[in-house]
Amino acid sequence: MSNRKRIVIVGATSAIAQHCARLWLQGSEVDLVLIGREQQRLEIIAADFKVRNSGAHIVIEQANFTDVASIVEVARKVMDQGDVDILLIAHGALPLQRDCQEDLVLCERTLEINAISPVLFAEAFAKYMERQAHGAIALIGSVAGDRGRRSNYVYGAAKGLVDRYAQGLRHRFVGKALKIVLIKPGPTDTPMTESMKGKGPRLAPVGDVAKDIVNGIHHGRAVIYTPRKWRLIMWVIERMPDFIFNKMNI
Repeated sequence: MSNRKRIVIVGATSAIAQHCARLWLQGSEVDLVLIGREQQRLEIIAADFKVRNSGAHIVIEQANFTDVASIVEVARKVMDQGDVDILLIAHGALPLQRDCQEDLVLCERTLEINAISPVLFAEAFAKYMERQAHGAIALIGSVAGDRGRRSNYVYGAAKGLVDRYAQGLRHRFVGKALKIVLIKPGPTDTPMTESMKGKGPRLAPVGDVAKDIVNGIHHGRAVIYTPRKWRLIMWVIERMPDFIFNKMNI
């Protein structure tokens, strides 16, 4: 029986997604489907991956991440080509909170790309993956979704929606072989967090975060905090009384 895995990555141009893919490519038997918004960037990434593993079968699919018909079509097309072992939904955007406050169009887009779009992708694939009766759907959320804070509450609200959605999806598949994984990275050193560099705690190396994600999915963990310290940090922040929390500039 072949151990070859078919892995689909939505938001394949993101830094975290690329580092996860590189780890998966270290195995000799893997097929990748890379879904993104920009065809040229996908082609460059696919070429790099092919150099890393010449035996891997790599397919790229372009999609409009905010169009329901496009999401439905790409999910149907991918699933028509075979079962999926891992679906990683990794796209997102992190604008400044003050910009979201001033620009309601940006606020809407932030909520859409960080919350509605990942949910729609997960839902579009879930009905097919339920029939195949195996695999994992992994969604990248954020520690920002654990409690609303003045510094990023629009982004945090979007990730909080992903959190609740993943809980419900996991409940839907209780007792079944299809696993649902929610990934909660802390601030990570990627192009998305460029504005955060040098303004707070050290950003986690993206390679370390990718290792936690790949290992967590492999071991079937329901929730992955990465780095692990964020599980304790957010446990404290979530339970902090308002009279203390409201004095903090976070």
